[in-house]
Amino acid sequence: MKISSREDVSLPIAAMFLAVSDFGAFERRVLRRGAEVSRTDPPSGPGKGSTWEAQFQFRGRERDLTARVTEYDAPSQITVASRSGGLRGEFTVSLVALTPKKTRMIVGLELSPTNLSARLFVQSLKLAKSTISRRFEAAVEDYARGLERSHDGAEGHAALS
Repeated sequence: MKISSREDVSLPIAAMFLAVSDFGAFERRVLRRGAEVSRTDPPSGPGKGSTWEAQFQFRGRERDLTARVTEYDAPSQITVASRSGGLRGEFTVSLVALTPKKTRMIVGLELSPTNLSARLFVQSLKLAKSTISRRFEAAVEDYARGLERSHDGAEGHAALS
């Protein structure tokens, strides 16, 4: 199952890539939602090979997830592959510079089942695909607007200094 969204953001591509590769910020967001997450590769900057393990509650059960950055092509693309039980996922963020101060962000998620229970889960998601797609698009838009607001605030503080 594939879902995707795209959003035009009023930020230069370099600033966008810096934001979408800020894995520490994503770790903090996951922790605030009640999951446990830990980086399992040697600490270094973001890049290909960065790995995490996470534990979280979903549908009343404790789940384990392993994620690994499989593609890190600054400033245009990041791909993270994940595995949780019988479900494989690939999350991709692609950036395209439209103008020097505007970037198109294309976000995609592909889920692939590897066993029967995961196949049934993905089938149930397909039945609700329009609702899931709307929620995914709303989340991507909210993330993009938040980046614009934080960038505008940072520029405002720099101008006052």
